[in-house]
Amino acid sequence: MKISVIIPVYNAENYVTQAVESALQFDEVSEIILVEDKSPDHALEVCQDLEKKHERVKLFQHPDKENHGAGASRNLGIQKATGDFIAFLDADDYYLPNRFDAEKKLFEDQEVDAVYGALGVHYYSEKAKEQYEPLFGNRLTTVYKKHDPKEVFPGLLNMKGSFGLFSIDGLTVRRKRLLEKIQPVFKTHLRLHQDTEFLFRSSYYLNFHSGILDKAIAIRGVHESNRITQVDSNKAKPSITRVMLWREVNTWAESEPTLPENIKTHIKRMYRSWEIANSSPAKKWSMILKYLITDYKSIRSGLYNINFRKNLF
Repeated sequence: MKISVIIPVYNAENYVTQAVESALQFDEVSEIILVEDKSPDHALEVCQDLEKKHERVKLFQHPDKENHGAGASRNLGIQKATGDFIAFLDADDYYLPNRFDAEKKLFEDQEVDAVYGALGVHYYSEKAKEQYEPLFGNRLTTVYKKHDPKEVFPGLLNMKGSFGLFSIDGLTVRRKRLLEKIQPVFKTHLRLHQDTEFLFRSSYYLNFHSGILDKAIAIRGVHESNRITQVDSNKAKPSITRVMLWREVNTWAESEPTLPENIKTHIKRMYRSWEIANSSPAKKWSMILKYLITDYKSIRSGLYNINFRKNLF
């Protein structure tokens, strides 16, 4: 089993060494691909030192050496990968010793395209804990029970009730199947939530199997400068980045002829609810009226999404 671990690196000089060392502990990891994305700190120098020190570490930058975001960096890493399997890791996160325990057995079955597991949390400072513990607590990010692969896609779309979540840090996927069935892999125009969009889309086309769900196989590192944490912890109003995410998912759904109509309708409702909730009070009601007249199906369950209800009233 040869696994390529892809780590996009941005503003992570204090954390990337730990991430790399956590992946080096596994004999199954044949290479660790660092894609340095024009960090404003000294992450490039740290990555260069890691490449010199460890034979399995390979460092790349974008051809123009500019900043392109995590999605483009992961895409570049996938292009450079030579392993039979791809695993992802954020530069401020790290793997635990059981990271690939389930994968070694499950991937013996050639029908298994991808395996996912649970993610834990670690606060790098008391300030980070104080700021973000209400968001993450000390809970696992996990799917609550084992599901058939056909249930993963609707589960992630919140169509299965209490399904749960998993993170890209806990995902391992066959490289050949990924490249054959998912193009583009990551949508580069989404600067945030491109990993969530990828999980939605890929779980429709690939067979996702559950690995270890009751204990962490990787750790999310939380610190004050987490970009995604800062966005998701803003409780004042729903984020425009969520609107962009669901707009992208809705665009894909409308163009996918094999997607059932009930799922397309669900996705459109999710998009409408975020779109309306992110609008000004006056615009909210004008949009509701517009969709009631022009697209009743997409708004009739306007109270369908907790984010919509919470921000509408």
